[in-house]
Amino acid sequence: MATETSKSISTWRKVIAGVLFVIPWILYTLLPVYNTIQPELGGVPFFYWFQTLWLLISAILFVIGVLLLYPGKR
Repeated sequence: MATETSKSISTWRKVIAGVLFVIPWILYTLLPVYNTIQPELGGVPFFYWFQTLWLLISAILFVIGVLLLYPGKR
């Protein structure tokens, strides 16, 4: 049954989902880009609020990726 489902999913959906899954991983590996204290947001250094923001963005990207891979199961 799993093979039938994977055959019915178009290739473009798999590619877009893969890209959405990889975007946060690439960003988290670029630590020197966001490893700074300034600017602060509400007294919280950039490093912490940037990571927290990307946790939310990552969750949204993962949900979109799953919806692309499993369009009939909502």
